[in-house]
Amino acid sequence: MKHEILVIDDNFDIRNLISGILKDKNYTVREAANYDQAVFEIDKKLPDLAIIDVKLDKGDKDGIDLLKKIKKITDFTPVIMISGHANVEMAVESLKLGAYEFITKPFAMEQLLNIVSRGLENITLRKENAQLENRSFYSFDFVGESTQIIKIKKLIKKLSSADSRVLIFGPTGSGKELLARKIHKNSQRGKEPFVVINGALLQSNNYETELFGSENSDGSITYGFLEKAKGGTLLIDEVSEIPLDTQAKILRVLMDQKFKRINGKEDVYVNVRIISSTSKDLKNQVLLGNFREDLYHRLNVVPIEIPSLNSRGEDIPLLIKYFQKKISEINGTPEIEINVDDDLLYSYQWPGNVRELRNLVERISILSQNENKSNVGRLLHEILSKNSSESIEESVISTAYPLKQARENFEKNYLLTQLKKNKGNISKTAEFIGMERSALHRKLKSLGIKGIN
Repeated sequence: MKHEILVIDDNFDIRNLISGILKDKNYTVREAANYDQAVFEIDKKLPDLAIIDVKLDKGDKDGIDLLKKIKKITDFTPVIMISGHANVEMAVESLKLGAYEFITKPFAMEQLLNIVSRGLENITLRKENAQLENRSFYSFDFVGESTQIIKIKKLIKKLSSADSRVLIFGPTGSGKELLARKIHKNSQRGKEPFVVINGALLQSNNYETELFGSENSDGSITYGFLEKAKGGTLLIDEVSEIPLDTQAKILRVLMDQKFKRINGKEDVYVNVRIISSTSKDLKNQVLLGNFREDLYHRLNVVPIEIPSLNSRGEDIPLLIKYFQKKISEINGTPEIEINVDDDLLYSYQWPGNVRELRNLVERISILSQNENKSNVGRLLHEILSKNSSESIEESVISTAYPLKQARENFEKNYLLTQLKKNKGNISKTAEFIGMERSALHRKLKSLGIKGIN
């Protein structure tokens, strides 16, 4: 795709020089010599990127006013402000108003080209993120009313005004990336890029290029994840899988707020919020010597632990109803109805957590179009029974156990399922199963079921 850039400067020589350099790099260029010409060009068609001189033709309006105008129309056009009479206040004001970068004259054309390239890549990434937000599971809400989830939601609100590093712990499929996106979206960086690097998927010999980028022999630059996330948030997923020598370099970036690209000589200053996630016990990885203790403490400023779905059974009905509606909207299909009181939903262990539940709802919604409720229920049982390592009957009553042990196994699983359905409420559970509350307490104690109030 050929990008179009609008160059606005009242100095003919500078405007002509910038335009020529950009055209040599195969950009389409439009020019404006003053405020009125610039407004005409902006109203005619928004450019992919604008380069604006702060001081224009000594009129009442200047480059700052044009920056405001563009940002009022869209947040998806990077604006590079340039000035020969710059001061700190002017630069700060420009950046606060949404300028992508502020550079002072005279500047090296290579410097300008690097900023243009990075700005266009940055905005492309933001547009892709916005599209994903609109049509995929990334736009899903963080659903739940269990005690653990309510605490996490409150913490997200507190983090909205902070820029602290966050370390998210949780089993696979529990929603670690979704939580990271919610933290980013609610923060002051919410309109900037959200970039994900998965430590488990990168090739060991390519970590540093992926993170820091490289300066190539032909003069071009390959931007790493840190620069792609400029001004935004970088999620390092499965951070425990990053090699120790690369961990040391990440630690140095966190301390110095700068790095060098591979084969580069100049420092690149970074303004990125780091969120990390892991499905492993990172403290244990430190003890085993697989993870640096100093990096662990740098990343673990605000720890958040997401519980497994199996430990928050009261959220299952809410999640199912939410996914039914959301998947119907995304796929443009009628909303199917799953019986949220089905015992199997609460006795099943959910090894894939919320992701497995979402996939289940989507699969059923596709396979059960125009089916009646009984067929939907039968399909639910078929899928979960197949996913289980053993059927519910086998896990509860096995011929390998004596009758007394088999009965205890059945009672324990049955009562745990009913307690999950009733959100741990003893009175409601006792009423449903036809048992006195005090008798149920004694039964739970005898079966070794603890932690139920």
